[in-house]
Amino acid sequence: MGDSFTEGVGDDLPSGGLRGWADLVALGLAAEAATDASVAPFSYANLAIRGKLLRPIVEGQLEPAMDLTPDLLSLCGGGNDVMRPKVEIAGVVALLDQVVERALSQGVHVLMLTGANPTKHLPLGTLIQRRGDRLADAARSAFSQRPGVTYVDNWLDPELTGARYWSPDRLHLNALGHARVAANVLAALGAAVPPEFAGAAAPEPSSRVRTPAYYREHVLPWIGRRLSGRSSGDGRSAKRPELAPVTL
Repeated sequence: MGDSFTEGVGDDLPSGGLRGWADLVALGLAAEAATDASVAPFSYANLAIRGKLLRPIVEGQLEPAMDLTPDLLSLCGGGNDVMRPKVEIAGVVALLDQVVERALSQGVHVLMLTGANPTKHLPLGTLIQRRGDRLADAARSAFSQRPGVTYVDNWLDPELTGARYWSPDRLHLNALGHARVAANVLAALGAAVPPEFAGAAAPEPSSRVRTPAYYREHVLPWIGRRLSGRSSGDGRSAKRPELAPVTL
């Protein structure tokens, strides 16, 4: 469940599709399952759609996810909420709690993540940083010690603030960033982390983004969608709406 972070935006495949941290985690868990003949074949679904606020995520994805009778449910949301003009942090945490309670009531283990922190490289980054810190602090307090929940705090991963982990829009992780998140998740779940997830060493690119080209390509379209009430996810469906085997 989630938005662009879980959909995999920024980790583009040559085919034109998206991969992302959730796909990589699924590959890692499938590889673990394949080594144990007593474990059923691993299947994976991804209901995330870019641009979604947390309430539409909960309203549109929770029950379809529960209908799949999963063993593990991942959730990351609220990042788009903190970028809106107004956000009620307590309300966001209450929605997260709604998902956790619903999943736990069905015996489903919850994997809850915070997104990586992009604010070092964004216009208005200081404002978003303050809101993101408040949400991350509240979620950490509410869920990091909750039985039945594995909490992965990417917001506090200092490595992920490096510019080499971010796409040109500086809002979405690139392939290396998604691999870093996947490694964090697999480690938290006690699963083996493939060595290639560490990524190749690369120099830090410039984090200077306040150029006319940057605003024209990334900021102005975002502002246009906000003013018109549109979302980048409008008209999109989940890339993997049903549980299906993972190809290793």
